[in-house]
Amino acid sequence: MQETTKLKVLFLCTGNSCRSQMAEGWTRHLKGDVIEAYSAGIETHGLNPKAVQVMREAGVDISGHRSQHIDEFKDIQLDIVVTVCGHAHESCPVFGGSTKVVHVGFDDPPKLAEGAANEQEAMDCYRRVRDEIRAFVETLPESITS
Repeated sequence: MQETTKLKVLFLCTGNSCRSQMAEGWTRHLKGDVIEAYSAGIETHGLNPKAVQVMREAGVDISGHRSQHIDEFKDIQLDIVVTVCGHAHESCPVFGGSTKVVHVGFDDPPKLAEGAANEQEAMDCYRRVRDEIRAFVETLPESITS
């Protein structure tokens, strides 16, 4: 039987601290059998502790992830780059070969949480985006390869 190659998908956002990390975590958790997931940023802002917390609540541990710069992936032949924020989409570098770039924007949890009345309300902003990203990841790889 021939071994099938996993689709190499990179989730890209501005700082690789929150949304792209959640997307990588969900993809590894839900679609690890068919997708090799990575995440990176146009810049590196470190791992957002609230993103780690809400992912842990959902049963996915991303605490071992680190914020990575897009340049770290220049030697990897990616199949698809998914930009998860507008800034990354606008600043997305050109990828050679057959790499397909797809934009699927999600709200920025830290920005949403700025107006929160309390910690619970702030965490709910992260949970909403976490759940939206999970719903998107559940459609993979079909939604990004068609």
